[in-house]
Amino acid sequence: MSDLPLAGMRVLDFTQVMAGPFCTMMLGDLGADVVKVERPEGEENRRGVRLWNGEPLPFLLINRNKRGVCIDLKHPEGKRVALRLAQWADVIVENYRPGTMADLGLDYASVRRVNPSVIYCSISGFGQTGPYGHRGGFDLIAQGMSGLISVTGNPDGPPVKVGVPICDLVAGLYAAQSILAAYIYRQATGQGQYLDISLLEAGISLAIWETAEYWATGEPPRPMGTAHRLSAPYQAFRGGDGKYFTVGAGNQANWRRLCQAIGRPDLLEDPRFATGVDRVRNLKALQEELERTFATRPASSWLEVLEAAQVPCGPIYTLEEVYNDPHVRAREMVVEVEHPTAGKVPQIGIPVKFSLTPGRIRRPAPTLGQHTREVLEEVGFTPQEVEELRRCGAVR
Repeated sequence: MSDLPLAGMRVLDFTQVMAGPFCTMMLGDLGADVVKVERPEGEENRRGVRLWNGEPLPFLLINRNKRGVCIDLKHPEGKRVALRLAQWADVIVENYRPGTMADLGLDYASVRRVNPSVIYCSISGFGQTGPYGHRGGFDLIAQGMSGLISVTGNPDGPPVKVGVPICDLVAGLYAAQSILAAYIYRQATGQGQYLDISLLEAGISLAIWETAEYWATGEPPRPMGTAHRLSAPYQAFRGGDGKYFTVGAGNQANWRRLCQAIGRPDLLEDPRFATGVDRVRNLKALQEELERTFATRPASSWLEVLEAAQVPCGPIYTLEEVYNDPHVRAREMVVEVEHPTAGKVPQIGIPVKFSLTPGRIRRPAPTLGQHTREVLEEVGFTPQEVEELRRCGAVR
């Protein structure tokens, strides 16, 4: 028996760019056999500008633990090959514009006729139904329409998006979570089902504190920089050397420790800051008091003081500092995998730690069409049939 929790799950991956590949990467990290299907010219991320030994690094990072096949889905024989693979799969994931898979004859209704128990997951910008269901999906658009941009950035500043493609990534996480739930259900009942995931709804679902503020007050919340809407002080402050650091002292115990540690016990007696509600209500005055004190010493000095006093705090790292941090290294969040053309490729480590069945980076991202012959022969095509499919242009 394999020591990987999803060993035996077979995933057919018709995804590209970010949300879909992120979902299938997570399944692959945990042991699923993920077969990525690309068109003859390869997916969009293969044409990236960030290269590692001549290979596109974004593609290499998000497509590890997958086998790669190359099929022309518009070729009649290519469609036949794809349907054969769909019969093999437990799970199918796609993130094309709604309607594309139906045009190719590879939508859920078509696949279900040959594989009734399949779990079929579609990821799109706005979902498969509703007035916007026909639109394509992009993270930036979803961030704007979900309200996330409206609450990000500094007060009175221009619109600022979240620094990572948060709607793409969360949609991928929801897709993986939903696939696992559907897989458990299928194990119990034998029934597959269709999963409809959207970037827009992924973004909306994250705005919990902000929605609470809007529904409770009737006023749309505004950007607050690094400050928290419901807790204070809980934000970044600048030290005397101009460097910023974070402080999370919103509850009463941490607030008391903070005031004592920085030599400001007077703040404990100030009625404006007596409770968490008072501190949020008087946030501007609280920020001014703390900033005046923090300006007297460098950020690193304050971090030593606050850590010694057990006040939650931390530096604001660049990614260079993140990947050189000894704790991040100790937690194996930087690993390497050998690629056939790019050599040793760095990878972001697996963020979930299993005590018995830990995930593993078993293989690098595939070269274009690397496993076409291997996979097609596994699902029943003879070597001669595969060669004929190659000659006629159905596969590469």
